[in-house]
Amino acid sequence: MAFVTTTDGVKLNVEETGEGTPLLFVHEFAGDQRSWETQVRHFSRRYRCITFNARGYAPSDVPHEIEKYSQRRAVDDIRDVLDGLNIDSAHVVGLSMGGFSALHFAAAYASRVKSLVVAGVGYGSEKHLESVFREAAQQAARQFETLGCAEFSHIYCSAAARIPLLLKDPRGWEEFRRMMGEHDSKGAALTMRGVQGQRPSIYDLEEPLSRLDVPVLIVSGDEDDHCLQPALFMKRTIPASGLAILPKTGHTLNLEEPAMFNALVADFLAQVEQAAWRPRDPRSNPAEIVKTS
Repeated sequence: MAFVTTTDGVKLNVEETGEGTPLLFVHEFAGDQRSWETQVRHFSRRYRCITFNARGYAPSDVPHEIEKYSQRRAVDDIRDVLDGLNIDSAHVVGLSMGGFSALHFAAAYASRVKSLVVAGVGYGSEKHLESVFREAAQQAARQFETLGCAEFSHIYCSAAARIPLLLKDPRGWEEFRRMMGEHDSKGAALTMRGVQGQRPSIYDLEEPLSRLDVPVLIVSGDEDDHCLQPALFMKRTIPASGLAILPKTGHTLNLEEPAMFNALVADFLAQVEQAAWRPRDPRSNPAEIVKTS
């Protein structure tokens, strides 16, 4: 078991598998580094795969001060993991909460990102539902404190966008729920309040996203309803971006459709490494309907 110490003194559990170009995975709120096992087994044949548990997720440290949890701190934790492993730049793959952090990381530290995969990102971004999401985050935090992760995981993992995984792979869903139930309840509550409940909407990032100078693959499930419009917004805003929509798929993309997800990411990485993933050609004007001259 290896640890990296962040600039504010928090120890993060880090695992490395394989050799080659660094490929860093950033987990979602309900998951942890174990959620990437299917991807690590696949990509470690060609890449130096790195996973880490965010602060608040044991065996990483679980600070008990709310000030230790924020979107900006989650971004700097990615930087500190790379620094701790002496990595200048890496391909970065993030899901949901991890996708938000990876996106912010690319905007803040573009020179350290070879490419970016943003999957299942968008919850809390819809402006007309922003206050609803923030209140729901506070309610969830109170449930973690009152019921604990083991009990609340049965409720949290039964959310609408988790049902597709339950239907496709009941054993996989139960394993995912069980691992969430092993999380630290205090860490989960503080992460929900400090990171999830306070992060800015994707739509508030239009200006920095329009200047993002890295190849980006955006992935969403077509039954992950609150991520669909944000995914389209990111596609239209980020210059060198592509969008993949997985059919009959919810939020837990990499576990629901591991073969499809891995194939999409593998093809994307291959194109990036051949300098073939470029910004949209200016001749392909999205405003054009019929060319008449």
